[in-house]
Amino acid sequence: MNTSKRRMGLFYVITGATCWGIGGTVAKKLFQDDQVDVNWLVTIRLLTAGILLLMLQLFRKNRSQVIEVWKNKESAGQLLIFGLFGMLAVQYTYMASIQHGNAAVATLLQYLSPVIVIIYSVLRKRTVLTKQDIITVLLALAGCFFLLTNGSISQLSVPEIAVVWGVLSGFAAAFYTLYAVGLLNKFDSLVVVGWAMIIGGFALSFIHPPWQMDFKSLTAEAYVYILFVTIFGTMIAFWFFIKSLQSLSPKETSLLGSLEPLSAVVTTVVWLKEPFGFFQWGGAFCIIGITLILALNKEPSMQSEKSILKIGE
Repeated sequence: MNTSKRRMGLFYVITGATCWGIGGTVAKKLFQDDQVDVNWLVTIRLLTAGILLLMLQLFRKNRSQVIEVWKNKESAGQLLIFGLFGMLAVQYTYMASIQHGNAAVATLLQYLSPVIVIIYSVLRKRTVLTKQDIITVLLALAGCFFLLTNGSISQLSVPEIAVVWGVLSGFAAAFYTLYAVGLLNKFDSLVVVGWAMIIGGFALSFIHPPWQMDFKSLTAEAYVYILFVTIFGTMIAFWFFIKSLQSLSPKETSLLGSLEPLSAVVTTVVWLKEPFGFFQWGGAFCIIGITLILALNKEPSMQSEKSILKIGE
């Protein structure tokens, strides 16, 4: 594979995961200081970010893809499935797990997705797990655990329903990563992510209408935060994550997504002035270790894996 293309893939997934984590911290401040409803924020940011991505595509060479994706019944069906069971499912199951439990458990369970992606790819390829697969998965799970709990098991005590939603979010995240590959072979990442966000946001608006909000109660600072969450925490985060699949394998992209809790914790410590414990430092080094391992691996089996993971076709 072209080395420069792989480097760009690493840049996209690292930037996307980091933006997603920082966006989570900004959203947390909105929830605490401005009492912004979680479900309303998810709906409005999906719809707004999706529209902005499609508008951006209209200024590119392949602008006709915005409409072409709906002209073919197969690709239109794939896009609907991706929007509802990928984009929306990732958002809703994760938020539901937080609502019934807490953010630490929800994030930890969502990061079962790299394990699911690797197991799926191994079964489809009929190959054995490599040592690197095992090491990186263990680092991802340990890193997320220490970052989010600081080594305290007591923080993982939540109702069973929160665990169920959390496990479902892990499967949804894995499906989101795997299913996108088939669509990316046909259409630009802007088109795929943009329409998926609009589909997910539109479906969720029936449950949480975006217009049911007291906009006058929001401060100017709150609007800036909402804009940041929409542009960087949603639009760029999801776009770059999906775009990285054009240069990296699904398992690499999924594993590097563990940079999200690292960036969330770091920004929480620096910006919200929360303490950073000893075990959290250990978790940070675990996540950094994953990044170094994958960055130094110059010959991934991306092309062979990518050709097999077209589960949307």
